[in-house]
Amino acid sequence: MLDFILDDGSHLLSHLGMTGTWLIGETIKSGKHTHLTLKAKHHTLAYDDPRRFGHLYYYSKAEAEKKLAELGLDLTDPDFTLEYLTQSIKRFPERALKVTLLDQKYFAGSGNYIANEICARAGIRPTRKCRLVKKEEFPKILKAIHEVLAPALASGGTTFQGGYRDSSGEKGLGVQHLVVFYQKTCQLCLKTPVKKILLAQRGTYYCPLCQK
Repeated sequence: MLDFILDDGSHLLSHLGMTGTWLIGETIKSGKHTHLTLKAKHHTLAYDDPRRFGHLYYYSKAEAEKKLAELGLDLTDPDFTLEYLTQSIKRFPERALKVTLLDQKYFAGSGNYIANEICARAGIRPTRKCRLVKKEEFPKILKAIHEVLAPALASGGTTFQGGYRDSSGEKGLGVQHLVVFYQKTCQLCLKTPVKKILLAQRGTYYCPLCQK
């Protein structure tokens, strides 16, 4: 969630979805997928979203503060500790782990591909109920979060076909670090076909060999 604070104190909250992008430059030429353009003194910001999965919300200061308070810690927040992770997952004993990892009230910034990849690198099937996550597996989940996010951020983000670009219009190269999401063969064991299922109406990928 991006938070733009305007001169009058109001807020524009932007959820990018899969393909949303904010482009920044002195001047920006609008394209067929440009839905909003903001002009400042020296820069122009344009919101581009080919598949229109993103959302924009205009709020007063009080409304924005209330909305942002509903979000949990970002996955990269220094306060996102093992204790925070453990307690957040334990809140939902009967929910599938991957579904919990998508809950923005506790895991802000997580998305479908990120949750898939975390489960893969932690060696846990996304369908495993949270109450069945073992004590020794919580550190593995935390480590997996860092293993998923660090290379993606260093690569400029993760761009799928027709998707995300950075503020200068460049595509991110994070797809080269994926191990199960949109993969035919698991990139951890390099031999097992990745299985795809629907979980909570979201495409879910896992390796039957590496994840238990």
